[in-house]
Amino acid sequence: MKYRYAVVGYGFIGRRHVATLKSIDNVDCVAVCDTNPQRLEEVRGIYPEIEIYGKIDQLLEESDINGVIISANNNQHKELVIKAAKAGMNIICEKPAAMTVSDFDEMMEAVNEAGVTLTVHQQRRFDKDFQTVKKCYEDGSLGEVYTIKSSLYGYNGNMHDWHVYKSEGGGMLYDWGVHLIDQILYMMDSPLKAVFADIRNVINKEVDDYFNILLRFENGVTAEIELGTYYLSDQKDWFERHWYMGGNTGSMYANKFDPEGKVVRTTKLLQNVNEDQDKSAKSYGPTRSFGVPEPGLIVTEDIPKVDSEHIEFFENYFAALEGKAELLVKPQEVRKVLEVMEACWKSAETFSSVAFETSVEAKV
Repeated sequence: MKYRYAVVGYGFIGRRHVATLKSIDNVDCVAVCDTNPQRLEEVRGIYPEIEIYGKIDQLLEESDINGVIISANNNQHKELVIKAAKAGMNIICEKPAAMTVSDFDEMMEAVNEAGVTLTVHQQRRFDKDFQTVKKCYEDGSLGEVYTIKSSLYGYNGNMHDWHVYKSEGGGMLYDWGVHLIDQILYMMDSPLKAVFADIRNVINKEVDDYFNILLRFENGVTAEIELGTYYLSDQKDWFERHWYMGGNTGSMYANKFDPEGKVVRTTKLLQNVNEDQDKSAKSYGPTRSFGVPEPGLIVTEDIPKVDSEHIEFFENYFAALEGKAELLVKPQEVRKVLEVMEACWKSAETFSSVAFETSVEAKV
């Protein structure tokens, strides 16, 4: 079977979706829909074989397609997904799937009534840096993990395009936060119990451009997610991806999207003794616990090498449509991310921690 898909929204990610669909065997992008005539002219120039539409209603009525990828502005996802579902289309929706949990529930009601499939483009589950950290967590090489830190920093401050408008679903929590939260939830094998968040407008007047989120899990792990678009340093490779994971038998760090890092251990622990200790500056440092380590105390190992690519999201998706695989990004997982995001907004508004319990009411 040849899957014939349309891309709705030909912006930055929409352009990538068209190219990706055309690169996969038994799949093609046969139509593009966008309200901007200039973008449609760009499609006509690059892909003369692709049908172009200015309205989704016309696309769904006239084009011979099996499914759609929704890559329009965030605030348009709900309306477009519901229309596509009612037209019998299988759907890939860009993240965030919806602006609120209640909106997503309405979308899933339409999807379930139509008997179609909905997934969300959480392709950063296949980022090499994330897969590396996930492997270290799952193989138990650090012992009992107690902390995970995920961070991403920028220097420009301002955002682009419609992302600067709150009404369009702009801001960094909706843009990158949804990915970073999804990665942590996908990695963790324990229920989430509490959320605390600080969300700020540092440079941008209308939308958030900084957040720090703490997620406390039942197994004792606290995950910290920090992002700032104006968070500056002159350290080498600062404006890259950063991970840190601490356990009771070692730690690991990974920097950059194509990760560089180490697993770090000690050959022995500091002895707890009652008698007076050598308090020379060389051995003592600020305190015994934070002094200069003796030679050979700190040892390192290479972090695992994990090869993964974003195309694997689409490979899984089309295999799932054929019944050959389980859908990777499931609606209940999408909903949980949205619940966490709502808890973040609530925490930031109230300056308090928010107890978290996943709702079981929605039929996803």
